[in-house]
Amino acid sequence: MGRDKQSRTREKCLFIFHIGLLLFFGKQAFAQIRYSIPEEVKEGSAVGNVAKDLGLEITSLSDRRFRVVSGSKETFFEVNPDNGALYVHKKIDREELCQGSGACLMELKILVENPLEMHYVIVEITDVNDHSPSFPEREQRFEIGEQTLPGKRFQLHTARDPDAGINSICTYTLTANNHFEVDIRQSDEDKIPFLVLKKSLDREQKDKHTLQVTAVDGGKPPRSGTLNVSIIVLDSNDNRPIFSQEIYQIEIQENVPVGISIFQMNATDPDEGTNSEIEYSLGKTLKKKVYDIFELDKLTGKIRVKGAVDYEENDVYKLDVEASDKGTPPLTGECRVIIKIKDVNDNPPEIEVTSLSNTVSEDSKPGTVISLLSVTDKDSGVNGNIISSITSDVPFELKPSYKENIYSVVTKGFLDREEVSHYEITIKATDCGEPPLSTFKTLDIQISDVNDNSPHFDQNPLQFYLVENNVAGGSIFSVSATDNDLNDNAAISYHIVRGGSQNDIMSFLNIHSDNGHISALKSFDFETLKTFQFQVVATDSGTPSLSSNVTVNVFILDQNDNAPVILYPVSSNGSAEGVEEIPRNVNAGHLVTKVRAYDADIGYNGWLLFSLQDVTDHSLFGLDRYTGQIRTLRSFTETDEAEHKLVILVKDNGNVSLSATATVLVKVVEPKEAFAASDVKSATNDEEENNVTFYLMITLGSVSTLFLISIIVLIAMQCSKTTDYTSKYLQETNYDGTLCHSIQYRSGDKRYMLVGPRMSIGSTIVPGSHANTLVLPDRRGTSGEVRL
Repeated sequence: MGRDKQSRTREKCLFIFHIGLLLFFGKQAFAQIRYSIPEEVKEGSAVGNVAKDLGLEITSLSDRRFRVVSGSKETFFEVNPDNGALYVHKKIDREELCQGSGACLMELKILVENPLEMHYVIVEITDVNDHSPSFPEREQRFEIGEQTLPGKRFQLHTARDPDAGINSICTYTLTANNHFEVDIRQSDEDKIPFLVLKKSLDREQKDKHTLQVTAVDGGKPPRSGTLNVSIIVLDSNDNRPIFSQEIYQIEIQENVPVGISIFQMNATDPDEGTNSEIEYSLGKTLKKKVYDIFELDKLTGKIRVKGAVDYEENDVYKLDVEASDKGTPPLTGECRVIIKIKDVNDNPPEIEVTSLSNTVSEDSKPGTVISLLSVTDKDSGVNGNIISSITSDVPFELKPSYKENIYSVVTKGFLDREEVSHYEITIKATDCGEPPLSTFKTLDIQISDVNDNSPHFDQNPLQFYLVENNVAGGSIFSVSATDNDLNDNAAISYHIVRGGSQNDIMSFLNIHSDNGHISALKSFDFETLKTFQFQVVATDSGTPSLSSNVTVNVFILDQNDNAPVILYPVSSNGSAEGVEEIPRNVNAGHLVTKVRAYDADIGYNGWLLFSLQDVTDHSLFGLDRYTGQIRTLRSFTETDEAEHKLVILVKDNGNVSLSATATVLVKVVEPKEAFAASDVKSATNDEEENNVTFYLMITLGSVSTLFLISIIVLIAMQCSKTTDYTSKYLQETNYDGTLCHSIQYRSGDKRYMLVGPRMSIGSTIVPGSHANTLVLPDRRGTSGEVRL
């Protein structure tokens, strides 16, 4: 910009300088030439040959400095000094140079020197239709109420066209439509367009009209410009809100959460603005319960759940809904909303016990009714169908009645209080909903007792062992029976069965009726009575009473209460003394004599041992401790004395042993004297042996008699009882210096033996039996010991 300003300043200075020269020298050339060119021609286009038209010499133009001088800001024309032609130096826009529609003239000053001359050239710039009409804005907007009457005029923007003459605006046109037309009013210089309403508007049919106004000039070809016209139709409240349906039907499930939206009301109003703003409300004639359960948002039209929705209380609700606009006056539309409640399986079945017997007798027959039940469910349809059953394993079952969901609980089997005295009957009721709901009910049933069990002894027969010499009047043992019944039905009393072959023994026994303690009124002696048997009856207190009996076998156990008795030697006065004569020439081992003794006790108490308590020469005689045989240990010598005294001690093996002594006087004689004396002695010995034999026979006869009696009694008992019980008493005489005996008996598969001095091979001493009881191997089975 600085350079342009300097150039223009320089041109002005030169122009003034030339004018000054012309005035100074007084010479001027007044020649005026007129040219005409259209605008927008290209640069370099020839306008005319100025030099030729001015009559200037072409060859001298350069020397005379032929040029265009102009006071304008921009140089649009230049001359060619070579040929004198005037040409366009810069593109010319007539609308920029000249305003208006008149002729556009440019005056050029042509200057030559030597001599200095000034020539004027007029160049007319003719118009070319190079501009289209244009509106000051691309769009124009009108707001017209739908109640506006036809004929109303609305001024449009006026278009402008820089071109002049016929190239300027000629007319306005409007796109085809039913409501508007364009009208042109001619002013001094311009044509002003107007939009005219020719038909009433209806906003509800069309709320906006878009038109296009076109301004056309008169050029050839013509040019045009457009204006977009938007007509907004303003509303008037001439439409009421309308629902899409008069009746809406919706379905919701019960128990929907409070606050949830279940339906969206949607009323429409063709109006706009406040005339189309709708508020919703519930009708005033509804039941109060409806207002407690549902609410309607007045702005959004959403129906929300306000309270609990329960199908069992009400399965359908009818709501009257109103929609009002905000016009003046407001218009209202109505509809009805029918809300159907869908049942949800939210109620478990209910079990009601209408009748119940808490106590059932154990002798109740199958099918006995103990309870009546009713099962209900507030739900409906499938949710209200109920399946009932007893879940516990009990002897009871449900039986349906003629009426649905009514059941009776009955026994399905026999009851036994002694096995199960209490039942918990769990009844399950399940509906058929999804998911199913269940209810449980427990019935507590007590089984009452019936006297259906006899007293029971754990073991039959019973075996007791009683040590002889018991205290008279004291308790010797007890029996006990159990009864599975209750209370009086289980109260047991005891008594002894009197009579029979052993009634004399029964008379000495007494039993406590409440606890079964048995006491003996006398002291028993093993040597007199070894075993006896009786029966005890246990009776309960039920009605009628039941009883059972038990056989009691009592075995008397021996005590060491008898001292040994010397059977040989015995003197005429009864003392245990004897004289034995032996020849001097006997060898070692010669039997001098045999001491014989007897003990009424048995077992260890009757097992006798012999020992030399006193002897004159220990090297000469020896005593067998088991047989009582006295033998020589060596031959006699001349130095041995002729008479020897032996004191023999005989003692049993009781805990506190008892003993007796015998004295044997051994005389050593010559062989001839021994033979003579032997005849006398043999006669004496025969008499003594006859006496011993007589005593032995009496003893063996007594034992045999007792044995036979015991056998007979035990066989009779075996025949009358199912229990495999036999008892044998075997008298065993092992008279080998000592009268030994043993008692064997059998109980079931067990065999027992009470032994004397010698024990059987393979027998075992049983602890706790006072060393009197041995267990013998039984060929029929495994041996065992009788319990004490």
